[in-house]
Amino acid sequence: MLSVDGIGKRFGSVVAIRDCSFSVGRGSMLGFLGPNGAGKTTAMRIILGLVDPDVGTARWDGHPIDGRVRLRIGYMPEERGLYPRMELHEQLVYHGRLHGMRKAAARAEADRLLELLGLADRHGAKIDELSHGNQQRAQLAVALIHDPELLVLDEPFAGLDPIGVDALAEVLEERVNAGCAVLFSSHQLDLVEDLCREVVIINAGAIVLAGDVDALRRSAPRRYLDVVVDGGDVSWLDGVHGARLVSQTGDRVRVGLDDTARIAAIAESAERAGQIREFSYAPPDLSEVFRDAVGAAHE
Repeated sequence: MLSVDGIGKRFGSVVAIRDCSFSVGRGSMLGFLGPNGAGKTTAMRIILGLVDPDVGTARWDGHPIDGRVRLRIGYMPEERGLYPRMELHEQLVYHGRLHGMRKAAARAEADRLLELLGLADRHGAKIDELSHGNQQRAQLAVALIHDPELLVLDEPFAGLDPIGVDALAEVLEERVNAGCAVLFSSHQLDLVEDLCREVVIINAGAIVLAGDVDALRRSAPRRYLDVVVDGGDVSWLDGVHGARLVSQTGDRVRVGLDDTARIAAIAESAERAGQIREFSYAPPDLSEVFRDAVGAAHE
């Protein structure tokens, strides 16, 4: 298990991380969320031993994360960290060897990963010849080559097309099912909501919300209606007390409710406008929980 206990880090007058604590068990995936500059990357670098904390500790299975422990961790930084003129397959084998793999095993695992991530036809391409999305897949393959016990991934979905997103999500779920612990940051909160049971949200270096995604959604004070009325005209919502339009996609509208809203009155207004195809009462999405948590931290 990854245990982060009270880590803090200051760079001059800037507090990057303060009193940050969380854990990630084997066979689980934790979404590490926050706005730009919140301290996510600094926390990840502390976990990897790339930055020394001023206070606190990061441990894997109770042990400090030294050079020996780092060999059991796969890391994918947000910025490119590969050799641009080295061929893709050669690069995977090289990093596998750095983690103590025998050459034959590293070559076989490189072949498997390239096939799994849709890069088999780019086997001999140099890194700087790959598209942005394929470079992202290559960087993930490097993080996976040595079958790590812990994966730390900084914005792994950035720049991927939907097929790439699906391939990466499938790989991460496969690793979790095999007992790997996964910590990843992402601004794509719909993906986090689909993949992660638990999240940690930090802002200005401090944790502002953490826990089970479903529990956080259920406990949020806001509630919404998702309504589909044939025709796409949302004028039926005008003047409905306690209700406001949050978003519209085609005929589908999301309606925010306050304490004075009456569900029956909203339904009656929608029914007068046309045929109701969907009318569901729901807690906020993770993205809305995130906005509330980060916004509250500034108040």
